[in-house]
This record gives sequence, C-alpha cells and structure tokens, in this order.
Amino acid sequence: MLDTLAHALRKRPDRPAVLGTTRSGAVRVRATCGQLADLTDRYAAALHARGIARGSTVGVAVRPGPRALAVLLAVHRLGARAAVLDPGAGPDVLRARLALARPAVVLADATAQAAAGWARPLARRAQLALPDLATLGPVATVGPQLPGCAPALDAGTGSVAVPRPVDEDGDAVIVFTSGTTSRPRAVVHTRSSLAAGMATVTGLVRAEADRPVLGGTFFVLVPSLASGAPVALPARSPRVLARQLRRLDPQATYLTPPQLRTLLAAGARFGGRVWTGSAPASADLLTRVKQAGAEQAWGVYALTELFPAAAVEQADKAAFTGEGDLVGVPLPGVTARTDASGELLLSGPAARDRYLGEEPDPWVGTGDRAHLDDSGRIVLRGRLKDMVLRHAENIYPGLYEPALHVPGVELALLVGVPAGDGDERLVAVVQPGRGADREALRAALTGPLERMGSARPDAVLLADIPLSGRSRKPDRAATARLAASRLAERTPA
Repeated sequence: MLDTLAHALRKRPDRPAVLGTTRSGAVRVRATCGQLADLTDRYAAALHARGIARGSTVGVAVRPGPRALAVLLAVHRLGARAAVLDPGAGPDVLRARLALARPAVVLADATAQAAAGWARPLARRAQLALPDLATLGPVATVGPQLPGCAPALDAGTGSVAVPRPVDEDGDAVIVFTSGTTSRPRAVVHTRSSLAAGMATVTGLVRAEADRPVLGGTFFVLVPSLASGAPVALPARSPRVLARQLRRLDPQATYLTPPQLRTLLAAGARFGGRVWTGSAPASADLLTRVKQAGAEQAWGVYALTELFPAAAVEQADKAAFTGEGDLVGVPLPGVTARTDASGELLLSGPAARDRYLGEEPDPWVGTGDRAHLDDSGRIVLRGRLKDMVLRHAENIYPGLYEPALHVPGVELALLVGVPAGDGDERLVAVVQPGRGADREALRAALTGPLERMGSARPDAVLLADIPLSGRSRKPDRAATARLAASRLAERTPA
C-alpha cells in the first residue's frame, strides 16, 4: 500500500494531497502530491545520512499533517520503525516508554520541543506534557525552527542520495498502549500487518479518485491518497469543522464519537458516508448522523492491535434488539472467537506481530467480553480490563495510580463513571491516611495531577476505598459505584 502511494504521488504531482481549512471553512491546499513526495525523499535522505537503516528506531513527535506523514513514509522507505510519542501521556510515562524503544533519533517539530521546554506551563493547560526530549535520544527538528530548537533534520544533507526503498518485511511502527512506568507495553506492527490493515480500509471505504475524504489518521490518509483522493485534516473547532464539512462536501468522513457529538450540537450537516470509531458508537449516535444528512453511518470496531476488525451500519445496529453492543461481522481476513472466560480473541493478517519485548502471538486478546451470534456478528458484553474510555482515549489506571500515592495518601484508584452515550468520566478516589491534613493533601496532589497530561481526572474525591476478598484488595467496581454516587450528590436535580 505504501509503495502504491509512492507511485501515486509521483504520477500526478500537481494534484492536491493534504487539505486544510480557513476559519470560514474554505478549502486550502497544505501539500500537493509532488510536494509530499519531495518531502518524503528529503527526510529519507536526511535519516539515511544519520545512519538510520533497516531495524533502526525513530521517535516521532510531530503534529498530524504533511510533515508527519512524510516522516512516517521516509522511515518506512528505509525499513526502520517509528515509535509514536503521545504528548498527552505525561513525561514520566513517555520517558519509560522510550527507554524501552531506545530510538536512534527523536524527530520533533517546534511545538513539541516548546512543550518540553520554555512553553511547558502553557502546554500543561492543554494537557500536554513532554519530558526533555534530549534525554530520550539525539533530537532533530522537522519543519520551521524556533529559538532553542535542535538542528533541522535535513540541514546539510542536500547532496545525499535518496536510498532505494527497502522491500522486505520487518517492524514498521511501535505504538504504546498500557503497562506501568516500570513495565511499559507497546504494540509492534510489521510492514505486512500495516499493509493488510490499510488494504482492509481501502476495501471498506472504497474512496473514489479526486473526491475529498475528511479524516486525520494514518489509516485514513494512506489508503485515500493511494486511491487518488485528497484528504482534508479536520478542524479542531466544532464550528469551523461544521463549516469545513459544508464547503468540502467529502465523499467519506472519519471522526471519533466525541467529535460527532460536538458537531451535532453545533448543528452540522453531513453528506456521503460517515465512519466513526476509537470509542463506542451507539445506535442513537449513528441515527442522528444519518438524520443530519449522511447517506450511511458506520461504527468501526478496531484496536491498536488490529485495525479495523469489524464494522456495522446504522440500519443494522438500530435493528438489533439483543443484549449487548452489536459491532458487526468480522471484516475480510479477520477471525474471531471467544475463550472460556468469554473474552473476544481476534486474529488475521492485520493483527500486530507482538508486544515489544515479547514473543509473537497470532491471537489478540481484546479485553472485551463478547459472543458471536448466529450470523457470525460480534456482540460486545462489556470490558474485562480496568481500562477507562474517555473522549475516544484509552486510559490505563495502572500507568498513573502510583503517582497519586503522595505522603498522606493511603490508597488511590482511578475509576470510570458512566457519563452517557458510551463515554466515561475519570475519577480519582483518594483515601487519606489517618490524621492527614486534607487541604495539604490536595495541595500535594497538584503536581502529580498536572503531570498526568490528558489522563488527568475529571474529579478527585477523598474517601475510604472499599475493600473485598480474603486479601482485602481495593474493589474497583465498588469504588466506581461510590464515585458515581458521590458525583450524583454533587449534581443539583
């Protein structure tokens, strides 16, 4: 798929590739196919000059857009693997993750470097927190530089020849998902598993050439561009995004459920086919999207370990009357089964090869309880994991709970409380030690809470945490019920 994209970019270099928008919603071209291809060649040559080759690891902290896409394409061309840095994870977690991945170089734009440096206080307000990037490995700047930035990636490499593309399978990308700061866990996709996933997306979306697609993920950008369709990056503001939808009139749109909810609240109208995933998409939400003009509204069931796994259209989801959440028939190549505990297991060519530091495993444990109905459709019955899902983001309590155990704290748990339409509120329940000064305790928690980035809880409750079992372990389910009850008492009728 990526080789197909490289040829497609060179075939019609003047064709728009990546689109943006003005505040009025007007379309603006951020990069043509030729510009994207040239940028990829430059970055590949620059990385090659730095010794990046098959098997190397490159840390990537670049905002979504043409440069980020060009970086990923250049890394792929060299047969190296990209370790994606999430600035919302918090500096302690990121430092532990990159210690495991050990990148040969960290590529960062000026914004990421500012968030890790002089603009750290401002970045915290946006729930972004990066460690000093230089502690993770040598740093090179992608894009415009600001004072204090590392040297440009392609500085002084204009005469370096572009290497021939690597044509062998191997590790392609590392995406961190869970674990603790002492034992991070990361998904490793190979070049073949990425290609299989993108081929599935191509067959599912069936993008037509020269008609725009709206979406910002790698799995939207590559298949669409390879099919000859320009891709528009969604505006952050719901009002601007609503105008963008109206002016762009995309053939297909991929947005998360939270984005769809804010768009509907802003009175947005849709057209073409709308796809949503990364969080539960209820039948009600898909119905509202179709009522707002979409020809079709699809919910996509996908995991970091296997994207995409299943899909269901609004009409089928709305007609489902059984217990649980219908997510659709497994997509071509995906095999689904359940184990003795009822956990859904998935396998297929698009499945991750392994977790970093572990042996390959053909089966992906989803952490979801499920069953397959008589038609072979997957019906979810709740999560087995402790993961909390908020605003389309997976938050793993084990990453952050240790930091809440400041002096004066006896126990601390992060739990999810239902917030409607499949979303959850993240609540920190903190049990003070005997005789602890509660005001001093709240002050001591300020620093750790700020360092949690996008995992910062919506509420902090000081309360005794329920215990259960012979060993009197903290009871997460009971703690979540306690948190829900306490929050309900706070909310006026």
